[in-house]
Amino acid sequence: MSIGRKQWAIAEGYIPPYSHGPSPQMTSHEAMCILNAGDETAHVEVLLFYETRDPVGPYRFEVQPRRSRHLRFNNFEDPEPIPTDTPFSSVITSNVPIVVQHTRLDSRQSANALLSTIAFAGDH
Repeated sequence: MSIGRKQWAIAEGYIPPYSHGPSPQMTSHEAMCILNAGDETAHVEVLLFYETRDPVGPYRFEVQPRRSRHLRFNNFEDPEPIPTDTPFSSVITSNVPIVVQHTRLDSRQSANALLSTIAFAGDH
């Protein structure tokens, strides 16, 4: 099954600087879920764009065939951790079609906020 696109963008990125509630379940975070419904491993690269500094990346991940993978931007390490309290955008590319969904948990208050949306699918 081939579903999705090879290029995606998430224009809104922000990791809240603190959290309210037990960790790791209630840690404020930015995440993406990647669905690879195809029969080949997806080799995924993420490039981050900032308002006041040069882009950073690529961050590299694999998603096995016919699987999904949830990735918290908070846990990105290589080439460098993503700073909290700093707006960013991301471009996600893959060698095979994938589907990308974006989610943010903002638990800075005890009344939590959850945002989720499908990412923007590119033409490729």
